[in-house]
Amino acid sequence: MTQPFLRSTRITHLTYLLAATVAMLCLGSSPSAHANDAPVQLKRGDTPPATLGYTRTNDLVETTQFAGKVLVVTFWATWCAPCRAEISYLEALQRKVSKDILQVVAVNIEDRDVFRDATRKMHEFQILIANDRTKRSSESYGVKGIPHMVIIGKDGKVAAVHRGYSEASIPKLAEQIVAELYVGVKKAPNESETNSAPTKPAPPTSALPSPSTASVGSTVSATNATAATSSANQ
Repeated sequence: MTQPFLRSTRITHLTYLLAATVAMLCLGSSPSAHANDAPVQLKRGDTPPATLGYTRTNDLVETTQFAGKVLVVTFWATWCAPCRAEISYLEALQRKVSKDILQVVAVNIEDRDVFRDATRKMHEFQILIANDRTKRSSESYGVKGIPHMVIIGKDGKVAAVHRGYSEASIPKLAEQIVAELYVGVKKAPNESETNSAPTKPAPPTSALPSPSTASVGSTVSATNATAATSSANQ
């Protein structure tokens, strides 16, 4: 016959086990327990994370520094061929478009030494080069592969997100960036009433990689003039 105190000990032990099991199940089903595990998926209309990374001189780069401009954030690495091709496109575009209306930030995801070596050869670039060696920025932007581009509108909201694209897609992305520059821009009511009434040019295509190409220069010059006219009318 089982002694009474043994039965009591077993019942108490089972009670503790049951209580512990229920507690673990409740914790596992809690939304807060999995909140940090959910993948980040930025979409159009979202407010992007502020921190982008640090420059070669260790200055913090944040989206808020470029308020009122179209901001292009692209994540890249030196070993990524499409990334290198894209940076050539974006550098050409940045050289043609005023920094008053457009800023490109290329965020390198490699370690600090690789970043420093790469940027030593890019000191004359007009785009801003930053480093995200801790991966905090890339994680907050949901970067799972590169190249990864986020276009942020003048209102500070995400306008478009592009993930893992090929070099062949870059001209279309450049067209989208140029189109974003026109959002909210008012065209003069009558071209005969003003000498500075620009018309919307065709977005740059295959000519974009060459900063000296005439078609690219005329396209972006018109873009700058359009934005200037808009500012004057506000």
